[in-house]
Amino acid sequence: MRKQKGFSLIELLIVVAIILIIAAIAIPNLLRARIASNESSAVASVRTINTAMISYNSSYPSVGYAANLQALTGTCTGGVIPSSTSACLIDTTLAGGTKSGYTFNAAGTSGGYAVWANPVSVNTTGVNSFCSVADAVVREIPGGVAVSTCAGTETPLQ
Repeated sequence: MRKQKGFSLIELLIVVAIILIIAAIAIPNLLRARIASNESSAVASVRTINTAMISYNSSYPSVGYAANLQALTGTCTGGVIPSSTSACLIDTTLAGGTKSGYTFNAAGTSGGYAVWANPVSVNTTGVNSFCSVADAVVREIPGGVAVSTCAGTETPLQ
């Protein structure tokens, strides 16, 4: 009798089972890492908007702060001069209101502004919401509660 070479069905099933167990352990960690990455990006974007609002207020003191995100963006190439309606301070992706699993919004007046970021899908793209007011301190709202303003009394990030 000739001995056959190769793997038996049982051996192949054991290998597949081990791969599935490793995948079951790795996928939740990957999702948590993605949520943490999205939240870090959201905080950085809120800080960027804070800086842009302060720069806008310095550049256009008669206007105050930008009324919305669209006033902070614009295409200022080829000799186009920034204006109070197209300040060229943030990129068009952020001004579009959605970036890295978060939605962004801002509202400004002559006396102050508020910026907020909410996860697009709670527990999938992010867990916490973030906001900031004219003091430029980024604050966290746990649990992904959707916010539409920032009172400045929320928990500051450390």
